[in-house]
Amino acid sequence: MIHIVLYEPEIPQNTGNISRTCAVTGCHLHLIEPMGFDITEKSIKRAGLDYWKYLTVSTYKNWSDFKSENEGEFFFCSTKGKKCHSEAEYPKDKDIYLVFGKESRGLPENLLEQNYERCIRIPMLGFVRSLNLSNAVAVVCYEVLRQLDYPQLTSLGELTGREEAPIE
Repeated sequence: MIHIVLYEPEIPQNTGNISRTCAVTGCHLHLIEPMGFDITEKSIKRAGLDYWKYLTVSTYKNWSDFKSENEGEFFFCSTKGKKCHSEAEYPKDKDIYLVFGKESRGLPENLLEQNYERCIRIPMLGFVRSLNLSNAVAVVCYEVLRQLDYPQLTSLGELTGREEAPIE
């Protein structure tokens, strides 16, 4: 299973969008407090409202509580990472935890130092700070899914057969 871990998320709309990504991919969402919003806030549910019933979400008081309850392969997503997210090898036989930091600061530097061999990054221009958090989660999550050959996901689409106005 793939787990998306948000360390102290601040913006409810980002978490709402990430919850939608988790719902459509079957990922488990983990939220580590403090958060910049209440999880019942309208804005978080609005972004993924029709998907909320398909979401598995867990909350934790802090990093220590989270770590004591979860084990598997951890990857720390940061602009300070030393390896490209697509170069990492994600295990097929263990739970995979993708850990993302808060929007304003990312992950704490001491957490990155302790796990630097497991830090990954998305390539981008150096003078631009970073991608939006919900976009970064989607990029990394789908790379992991690609490497695992999209387990349990439907890759075939179907036309609806509905009549629509012609394109001119």
